[in-house]
Amino acid sequence: MKNQENVSFDSLNLIAFLYSKRKILGIVGALAGAISLVASIMITPKYKSTVVMFPTTTSSISKSLLSQNPSAKQDIMALGEEEQAEQMLQVLNSDEIRNKIISKYDLMNHYEIDTTDKYKLTKLNNEFESNITYKRTEFMSVRVDVLDKDPQTAANIANEIAAMVDTVKNRMLKERSMQGYQIVKAEYDNMKNYIKAKEDSMQAIMRLGVFDFESQSEMLYEQMAIATAKGDARGMKQIQEKLDVLAKYGSTYISLRESLLNERKLLAELKAKHDEAKVDAEQNITHKFLVNSAFPAEKKSTPVKSLIVIVSILSSLFFTVIVLIIAEQIKAYQSKN
Repeated sequence: MKNQENVSFDSLNLIAFLYSKRKILGIVGALAGAISLVASIMITPKYKSTVVMFPTTTSSISKSLLSQNPSAKQDIMALGEEEQAEQMLQVLNSDEIRNKIISKYDLMNHYEIDTTDKYKLTKLNNEFESNITYKRTEFMSVRVDVLDKDPQTAANIANEIAAMVDTVKNRMLKERSMQGYQIVKAEYDNMKNYIKAKEDSMQAIMRLGVFDFESQSEMLYEQMAIATAKGDARGMKQIQEKLDVLAKYGSTYISLRESLLNERKLLAELKAKHDEAKVDAEQNITHKFLVNSAFPAEKKSTPVKSLIVIVSILSSLFFTVIVLIIAEQIKAYQSKN
């Protein structure tokens, strides 16, 4: 009870103290309000434009549309998740996008930065980061906010950044996919040339009379038996010549035939990989689903004059109260001594 009474007494004393200083507090509040209002009027207003987009779940056209492997196939219409959103943020924060935006919109002059300043690039980057921000939302989309003194410029920059996501990511992916395509293409071409050489050898053997070793052998042996039974020496000689050719080139024919069967299967697999790699290397695909495009804002976003004035008044009053209490305590201490 005693503590509660002391607290109540102290609170009453504080209220009474503040009331006794009401003129000072009123003057300070009025001055703070007037100064902050003038300051807020002098601040250049800025307008905000926003782009919202979802990343895609896949960056490969071939895996989305051409892959024959069901487990490797990816849905081209699926929205990306946290990992893809973080990747998009990394792309947005890349120097390539920053430098292209700075160059295209001449932000050094647009932000009125002195080009002779020793730290002009640092100031430019700081201004860029304060006016252009990227954020992942709770829904795994990515939000691009652009502040600028010109509402149309803010909208243009936001839309340009969104468009450059595809440009930068396609450039990154093409560097790797082109290397992969060249490797697969070289293997595919080598296999085609290898098979062509074997087919030429096969054609040479076939010109000698070896077309189908097994059926030809069976047929010639039957003819040899008939010719032998008839005592046809001339026929036996002709058949024997053909059998000699089969004996000489038959094993080579069989080896080439079996080898070509296997290698044509490998060639078909390589062709599928070649076609997939070619698509990835030559075609472009969007890497985002655009939810909202930016448009010029009708109302300024900053400064919020009322908020500036209220915060300035409250902070000034708080600081003044602290100073007055300290001064009162010092005065009380001196009067006791």
